[in-house]
Amino acid sequence: MAEAPRDAHAIHSWHAHVYFDPDNRAPALALREQIGARFPAAVLGRWHAVPVGPHPAAMYQIAFPNALFPSLVPFIALNRQGLTVLVHPESGRPRADHAQHALWMGAVLPLKTDILPEVETPA
Repeated sequence: MAEAPRDAHAIHSWHAHVYFDPDNRAPALALREQIGARFPAAVLGRWHAVPVGPHPAAMYQIAFPNALFPSLVPFIALNRQGLTVLVHPESGRPRADHAQHALWMGAVLPLKTDILPEVETPA
């Protein structure tokens, strides 16, 4: 039996993960700087030079509120310079948010979603 539809209000924020390797580190850094300058409400996460968590490649994360989605995601789409970017909602269901509700720009990378919890535990 299919799950009941979820309301979009379940999404409390978004994450974008910008992947890079030694060959495209400069465009990744340029995109990060552009986002930081244009979108002060976005939170730029740490620069991970090696794969971390479910991510199969070096990356950095951008956390942003729902209100930024209509401007930040198109900005990333137009300025990613061939970089692969994963955009996913934060709805309290980390595994589904990364695996089922994700938006990809560029190649779809194989995430290790089995290490993510089904449901977020409150802090």
